[in-house]
Amino acid sequence: MTAARTARRSRSTSESSVELELDLDGTGASSIDTTVPFFDHLLTAFAKHSLTDLTVKASGDTHIDAHHTVEDVAIVLGQAIREALGDKSGISRYGDALVPLDEALAQAVVDVSGRPYLVHTGEPAGYEHHLIGGHFTGSLVRHVFEAIAFNAALTVHVRVLDGRDPHHIAEAEFKAFARAFRQAKALDPLVSGIPSTKGAL
Repeated sequence: MTAARTARRSRSTSESSVELELDLDGTGASSIDTTVPFFDHLLTAFAKHSLTDLTVKASGDTHIDAHHTVEDVAIVLGQAIREALGDKSGISRYGDALVPLDEALAQAVVDVSGRPYLVHTGEPAGYEHHLIGGHFTGSLVRHVFEAIAFNAALTVHVRVLDGRDPHHIAEAEFKAFARAFRQAKALDPLVSGIPSTKGAL
């Protein structure tokens, strides 16, 4: 019988408090409350499209900036993903997805490599300065992917191929990442053991 691929993690600093639970073999059910509404929206999309059950409860000094809370949630999410993946035996390892949202189009490729790396390109000039939903700065999209990739030990490539609306661009990126991660984490009945010539990931 396959062991449950679940994790429960927390993080508490002078800037934020995060409690997170996930199940990699879920249905995409989620309960997200980070106090940053647009980030809640993005994490809900991640859970739904990666088929990861995800519960997040976070609070922080959002009266200063959303940055600390968003970053710390992403760190904890990455740590939980790494824990839940275990030794990675039997996984597909690689995933890729191309996802549109109206005029926006994003591509993501994920390798559960054990080597943290992010390549993130294609967002329009000035995107990083745009405020989405009154709280979430465009620069945080890349920062979230950095924190997840580093703490989950994933190699992640995300490319924005087209887009004009900042909301659509961010959501397309998260959905593409979710769909690629869904493929990469999937248990493949044809895979025996660790999918690496090294024997470890």
